[in-house]
Amino acid sequence: MLRHEIVCGLAGFFLTLLIFVSDTEASAFVESVHADVEAGNNLPPLIERRMETTVSAIGAQLLEGRRVAEAEATRTKDEQIIREVFDKVLVGYSVQSVLIEPADNTRIRVSLIPWADVIHDVRVDVTVEGMSPAVEPLVRRDLADVSRVFEQGLSGLPEAATDWTNGVLKHSLNDYLEEHLPEFRGDFEIIPGSDASVKLIVYPRLPVVRTVDLSMRSDSVPNFTLLNHRRQMQETVNTLIGVPVSFVKRHKREFEEMFASKLDAYSDFRALSMHTEVTLSRIDADLAVMSRSNTKKYLIRLEGWTDISRKGNKDDHTVFRLHAGRRFTSQDEIFLQTDFLPHSTEWRWEAGYARHFSPWTRAIVRYDLREDRFIVGGEQMISDRWLARYEYRWSDQKGEAAVRYRMHDFLSLEYAVDKDDNWLRIIGNF
Repeated sequence: MLRHEIVCGLAGFFLTLLIFVSDTEASAFVESVHADVEAGNNLPPLIERRMETTVSAIGAQLLEGRRVAEAEATRTKDEQIIREVFDKVLVGYSVQSVLIEPADNTRIRVSLIPWADVIHDVRVDVTVEGMSPAVEPLVRRDLADVSRVFEQGLSGLPEAATDWTNGVLKHSLNDYLEEHLPEFRGDFEIIPGSDASVKLIVYPRLPVVRTVDLSMRSDSVPNFTLLNHRRQMQETVNTLIGVPVSFVKRHKREFEEMFASKLDAYSDFRALSMHTEVTLSRIDADLAVMSRSNTKKYLIRLEGWTDISRKGNKDDHTVFRLHAGRRFTSQDEIFLQTDFLPHSTEWRWEAGYARHFSPWTRAIVRYDLREDRFIVGGEQMISDRWLARYEYRWSDQKGEAAVRYRMHDFLSLEYAVDKDDNWLRIIGNF
């Protein structure tokens, strides 16, 4: 009796479990739909993803929210509906078959047959609008692999389906430009054929450079000597006019090196072993460019000054000085120095040696050929604008100390003092 009750209990339990599972399966719903589309080797990846999105959307409208059992019962009918709807939007392909696999996450498998003529090769011709020959290579470098966008969208595609791909390719091209060349927009035209041709045009986005303000300076040769190349240098930097401001910022270092090498290539710059550093100091619609050209081999300076409120011979108060030095090492310089006094039309000559302990500190020994006397001294740069100097003349045992302030590259003010006097000196750097 007991055994009979146990058997009946177990039978009831399994029957209840079977009914529960059956009810659960019957109550399952389609929660999502995913499509797989294939056409052998004749379906480019970009187009495949778009087709799968399209089929998934059709399937979701048709199946999501329905019971799995119901989807299984109407599968043949639903497959025919998907086939007919999808076939209407296709160009260049025909739907061969549609297979629905009902489940919580339903899968739809679609097989396509491409029409006869397909694209085997893709050639991309790029045109860069509005850029000078100096800038265009940088743009093309950023576009080096743009052909991949069109190869992924067109290779293996039926020729008749190219119009259907424009939206996909436009979106992919915009994504590519946003990553590699965000300062430009792009438009394209597809000429279909077995060897398809794509004509791609890229053009700049606003804002662009409108004007370029060029400054040329040197600390080792007279600034006026740079005027020989100012016109050519201005033409060179003007190649940035019309270039997007953000593109100039991104390629700042390349442009600086390009402009510097252009200036250093001139024969007189090579003869003096000049080295130029170019800085794009303000990058916006009104671009500012500063070039500084210097040589470690020579030190040539031309300056003139006039003294205010100084006692003594007035002929000595206005002087033009030319310093021409040759540096045999980074620290040792010999030089010839001449002073011209315009009031008395008098010339004075000195020869000397300078020891450059650093770019900011140097000691100087000069020999006055006219007065037959030695002068010793030194200079110390305190900052980019401040300089202190001192010199001592053995003949009259008089020292002179001064502090100089450089107002800008062409004008300085100096306060000088000796044991008898003090005065203000205005100095022009040419």
